[in-house]
Amino acid sequence: MTQTVGNPTHTKREDAIGPPPRRPTRVPSERYYSPKFARLETERMWPRVWQVACTVDHVAEPGDFFEYRCGAYSVLIVRGDGGELRAFQNVCRHRGNSLCSGTGTNLRELRCGYHGWTWDLDGALRRVPHRKGFGALPMSDLPLIPVAVDTWARLVFVNLDPSAMPLLEYLEEVPNDIAWCRLDEFRCYATMTVEVDANWKTIADGYSETYHIQTLHPELHRCMDDVHAPQQIWGHTGKSEQMYGVPSPQLRESSTDADVWDAYVRTQGALMGVAEDTPFPADQADGRSAADLIAERTRAFGAGRGVDLRWATDDQLLRLHQYNVFPNMTLLSNADHLTVMTSHPGPDPEHGELVMLLWMRMPPDSPRSRPADVRLTAEQAHPGLVLIQDISVLAGLQRGLRQPGFTHLVLSNEERRVINLHRNLDRYLDLPDSDRITGGESADAPDRP
Repeated sequence: MTQTVGNPTHTKREDAIGPPPRRPTRVPSERYYSPKFARLETERMWPRVWQVACTVDHVAEPGDFFEYRCGAYSVLIVRGDGGELRAFQNVCRHRGNSLCSGTGTNLRELRCGYHGWTWDLDGALRRVPHRKGFGALPMSDLPLIPVAVDTWARLVFVNLDPSAMPLLEYLEEVPNDIAWCRLDEFRCYATMTVEVDANWKTIADGYSETYHIQTLHPELHRCMDDVHAPQQIWGHTGKSEQMYGVPSPQLRESSTDADVWDAYVRTQGALMGVAEDTPFPADQADGRSAADLIAERTRAFGAGRGVDLRWATDDQLLRLHQYNVFPNMTLLSNADHLTVMTSHPGPDPEHGELVMLLWMRMPPDSPRSRPADVRLTAEQAHPGLVLIQDISVLAGLQRGLRQPGFTHLVLSNEERRVINLHRNLDRYLDLPDSDRITGGESADAPDRP
């Protein structure tokens, strides 16, 4: 029997908006295209924040290395002979040549390909050809320049600031909030870097709010509750939750379980291992809802690859937890799903990169496999219907931001994770009041003089 689905019942009834502000938040649009603003980010923000560089699976064995680039900055992450993870600024202390590029294995030393200066994997200078020509040159004076490096949930983070706060302090409530999900059991099988004609913030904004779902993602709107999607802001970080397997309460027409199933299969079918055209199993439903069947199929998909998901409740399988970490990371997870996305500045303020790290939960003690790393243009990328829709609007967004009559973004409290990014930018860039965001005050805040 095909049932009509009403509004879902949740333990949490907060909506995505929360208490409305007195007035919208206004963000200067030039932040998204100004070379001056991009220079401030390069000078004052990017060298001082923790950033996801790669995964533990990229640098799991001694001699593994990975080059992380963010705009002008290049960091080399190396697994040492004793298993230690280290990171260095990717620069030869002689004339500034980059030491390594890309990613690889079996590295035994770091040798500059220009003049042959050589360091060991601990960063100590070991060889300078024709050293006598330099006069007094103590080798200990020229180690590789260290970069702070740490890991959480099989993600490798780096920070160019030698006095940076510890990573776990920077992540605030995120590790404890998602601890139930056993993120360490996931393995990264691929990364996809997509070159986009848009500023890195234009990219990041797209995965920092659900306000756009009703318009840009009509298929997703039919199988996800974007209304009862509570948000939380902690500081550097924020969170949103969305329940899947139910229709949006905003839909005017009634939805059947078959409608919800079809929309979920089209947008998220890979998460339960079913093909895009798999019909609603009406003859097997026995009165169960689409959400019941999605949870059941997800558990079966896990069991088929040796993953026991009986510990997870239906809510943990169907509720997506989305975490934003300033400046450029989002982590999306439920009990059998993990995707991490970051955005990076490109060669100028109107170009950037979207990087997707794709994971699968594996049986305990599964061997590590090296992720496949793929780079594509926006036209070449086909990462699934929802992300294709997200990518498709980015170039148009960037063009719109440049129009002379458009001076400010006007943001709702439903977009508070976007707002939080800009509040952190105000703080890191130490902007004057005239250049900061305005508005967004709570309704009970006192009037400004």
